[in-house]
Amino acid sequence: MPLGYATIGEENIIKKVGGKPEIKQHLENLGFVVGGAVTVVNEMGGNVIVNVKDSRVAISKEMAQKIMV
Repeated sequence: MPLGYATIGEENIIKKVGGKPEIKQHLENLGFVVGGAVTVVNEMGGNVIVNVKDSRVAISKEMAQKIMV
């Protein structure tokens, strides 16, 4: 399922990162890599706040739909 639908506070494992090559590269640079753990912290104003690789990152809901967990 897309990361945007993940339950808040539940740790998920990234199965696939989709999108155009430049979007995939940007997400990988932020720490969204296949096999990595990601936890949704909160959703606000169309953004999703997640913990990934010991960092807190805000991404758009649209970007979150490209990350499959």
